[in-house]
Amino acid sequence: MIAPPKPDLVTVNIDGREIAVPKGTNVIEAARLVNVDVPHYCYHPKLTIVGNCRMCLIEMGMPAVDPATKAPIMDPATGKQKINWIPRPQIGCGTNVSPGLHVKTTSPMVKDAREGVMEFLLINHPLDCPICDQAGECKLQEQSTGYGRGYSRFVEQKNVKPKRTQLGPRVTLDDERCILCSRCIRFSKEIAKDDVLGFIDRGSYSTLTCFPGKQLTNNYSLNTVDICPVGALTSTDFRFKMRVWFLKQTNSLDTESSVGANTVVWSREGQIYRITPRRNDEVNDTWMADSGRELFKTLRAADRLTAVKVNGADSGLDLAANAAADLFKAYAGAIAVVGSARSTVEEQFLTKKLAVALNAPTQLVSRVGPGDTLLISADRNPNVRGALVTGLIAALPAQTLPALAASVDAGKTRVIVSVGEDLAAAGLTAAQLAKVAVVYLGTHANATSAVAKVVLPTLAVFEKNGTLVNQQFRLQKFAKAVPAPAGATDDLIVLAKLAAAAGASVPSDLGSLWKLLAAEVPGLGPITYANLPETGLLLDATPFAALPFVEGETLHYKPVAPAVAVATA
Repeated sequence: MIAPPKPDLVTVNIDGREIAVPKGTNVIEAARLVNVDVPHYCYHPKLTIVGNCRMCLIEMGMPAVDPATKAPIMDPATGKQKINWIPRPQIGCGTNVSPGLHVKTTSPMVKDAREGVMEFLLINHPLDCPICDQAGECKLQEQSTGYGRGYSRFVEQKNVKPKRTQLGPRVTLDDERCILCSRCIRFSKEIAKDDVLGFIDRGSYSTLTCFPGKQLTNNYSLNTVDICPVGALTSTDFRFKMRVWFLKQTNSLDTESSVGANTVVWSREGQIYRITPRRNDEVNDTWMADSGRELFKTLRAADRLTAVKVNGADSGLDLAANAAADLFKAYAGAIAVVGSARSTVEEQFLTKKLAVALNAPTQLVSRVGPGDTLLISADRNPNVRGALVTGLIAALPAQTLPALAASVDAGKTRVIVSVGEDLAAAGLTAAQLAKVAVVYLGTHANATSAVAKVVLPTLAVFEKNGTLVNQQFRLQKFAKAVPAPAGATDDLIVLAKLAAAAGASVPSDLGSLWKLLAAEVPGLGPITYANLPETGLLLDATPFAALPFVEGETLHYKPVAPAVAVATA
């Protein structure tokens, strides 16, 4: 693998501390490297620079040189090169570093300038933070404590703007809180490619709105809520549901396609309230699709499986495993395994172990849908590549299972172990399902679970730990956010019990399982779930380069390079 070229580094001085950063780095990002916070609202590392809010004012200077000879001008008092400071404050967001740049972020002039900007921002802003839906994660509230004067000189009547305006099906606007940062406008135009938002009127009457005849309906609309620094744009679904300081944050993944966007699950007392994107510059920048935010709503659906069943009657996990063992013995040599490209890497590995113990052929089911060239790919399975890496399959899956159907009709397959797949949706008819004994593992009821001899309720992605391999062949992990409903069992435990019923002994905990994975799966080497970085790890995709992956599934959205690629103190 060819190492990326090292960027040209320049040395800058921030509040008396020198640091080497890549040439062209934004001053705000450079300051972060020395733990200096430059307050800002309109600036976003993944959007264009507009300099709207003026909150990031700083003092800047350059080393003094003689205009004629270009020789450095020395300060006799310090013996160092004199610094020519610009007499007026400058915006940090609109400034990139250059050799010798000096920056002050805490000088009296900077403090006074920021206090003035904050005073202007609060002129028409309602001072009702305790009842604002953004309280607890509002940048205006946070910065006002550091740069607010503590009193107001404004005695005129505040300008009242529209409230509870529906910009689209998922976004509600309280315009009296808008500070005109234009982040939402730039995101819609530059990232979502849906230029529907803009400002109308002027001065204190400027208002955010949709263009006439248009609405904010694209599948990325809630990203505008994520990047809104105040309580202007809110999620209609999450609005006033829960205070954010009560919520637990858990790192997870968007499993609606092979992109594998990084997410954060916000929950309290076993209930998920919202899902937001998590920054990963190599996968999804700081964005995610709206559709991925609603995946948690199926957890408590009426068709959720919560009872182990054998021949239609409630049973226990061990009794169900014994019933499966009886089927395995009775129909040895006539068993097929249908794995899942939605299972984790660990589950797919155990599925392979089960199939080997049963001497059974293994198939997966493909899911294909239109890709949007952003963060949803045409491959709607999150872990086809994990199945390839673990060796569960050697070729890409099809959307139906004609070979399995033919085997059932011929009487060669009498038992099917289905790991989360509805066989009816995969092409098997009711008559064909009636000819076989089905052992079904899954989270929700369907036509297959309705006729299965053994039903084993398992966990949804938010209820367990595991890893997935996305379309880049990047191994990524997610963590358990909420407990599973009573009656559902971890897939690893269920698969381990079935493997034991087939005569194979395999571990069911992640630690032991990863030792086995590292030993048996090429390319995983010393990787473990515990030491896997939160941003994931690229695996070697060379062995699978010739496989014809789903047409159009490749991610067309090119994540923006990190604002600071390399930094050295």
